[in-house]
Amino acid sequence: MKTGSSFFQLLGQGSKTFLLLVYALFALFPLVWMVIMSLKPDNQMFSTTFIFSPTLENYDAVFLRSDYSRFFFNNLCVSVLAVVVSLVVGVPAAYALARFQFKLKEDIAFTILSFRFAPEILVILPLFLIYQKIGLYDTYLGLIWVYQLITLPLLIWILRGFFEDISPDIEAAAQLDGYSWWQVFLRLLLPLVRPGLVAAGLLCFIFAWNSFTFPLLLSASNAQTSTVVALRFLASDTVHYGQVAAAATISALPEVILALLIQKHLVRGLSFGAVKG
Repeated sequence: MKTGSSFFQLLGQGSKTFLLLVYALFALFPLVWMVIMSLKPDNQMFSTTFIFSPTLENYDAVFLRSDYSRFFFNNLCVSVLAVVVSLVVGVPAAYALARFQFKLKEDIAFTILSFRFAPEILVILPLFLIYQKIGLYDTYLGLIWVYQLITLPLLIWILRGFFEDISPDIEAAAQLDGYSWWQVFLRLLLPLVRPGLVAAGLLCFIFAWNSFTFPLLLSASNAQTSTVVALRFLASDTVHYGQVAAAATISALPEVILALLIQKHLVRGLSFGAVKG
């Protein structure tokens, strides 16, 4: 009986491993297919599938023979600064919504979250007119400001849950030991919510990096991002699928690299608070 039980346990573990591998291949296949397309020459784009002559011509055309790198830097700069601004503003706001009791607290919190629900096209026209009048059109500052509609509500609601999971008694005990409120906040609370900061910061960066509508209509040549410039490879007479795939692959690299670098904190942050009791 013991041998049979061990056999079924090994069979169950093997089946789980196999299913996870199948799911991983299914989830990663679009990325693999994108990389394959980026390495194909135009004359083999439709004639072959996995057997072709690899070339870096598409990457050379996108990154070296065009100004795509400048717009890639624009996207990186705007996205990073937008996340930094969201962290500076959103962390104290999340703490206030988690700790303090005041009138219309939940209404205010839901109003903040509702900005994330609203479609971008709903506010783009008045924003376009306002930006034209106050001189924020096609500027880094204009995009960083409008990206707060994407990043700030998400960050506040994620971090609010992390602060609520920390007992107020910890703060009271630290203040009894002589620490000021700022010392408690910076030295005690922020390290405790670090996994949440990492997870929320990465999610905000991904949403800001992938934003399309705002940079399309609120920027022109100076502050335009790589997500919009990729459309240049869709010509009127033909579509350069290899160059589009190369641009998409290059554009996905910062998100993938960042997720791999902070993988431990990311998994912990996304799973924190999922199981209680």
